[in-house]
This record gives sequence, C-alpha cells and structure tokens, in this order.
Amino acid sequence: MATNPLQFIQQTRAEIAKVVWPTRREVLLTTVMVFIMAALTAVFFALVDLVIRNGLQVVLNVFG
Repeated sequence: MATNPLQFIQQTRAEIAKVVWPTRREVLLTTVMVFIMAALTAVFFALVDLVIRNGLQVVLNVFG
C-alpha cells in the first residue's frame, strides 16, 4: 500500500522518536572496551606469530 510523502515523514519521525540513544558514559565505556579488546587481540596474534616463527626456525635448523 502506497503512502503519501507526508505520512511517510510522520511515520519516520515516530520511529526515530522510539530510538534510545546511548549516554556519553556508555559510548565512552564501549569505546574503551573496543580499544582494550583490540590491544589484547594484537598481543595474542603477536605471540602466536612469535611461536610459529621460532618453531619454524627450529624445524629449518634441524632439517636444513
């Protein structure tokens, strides 16, 4: 069913009014958590890379 542009705008405004926006504190906390998780992930993959590199060097030294 087609609605006219005025009805569409009214319905859109009604839906936007239902949105619950996060507080400044919530945004800050989630941002900090994202940075912490990114740092932990970077450390994890750096350690995995180090282990794989050293393991590969051992294998190459033994068989090379």
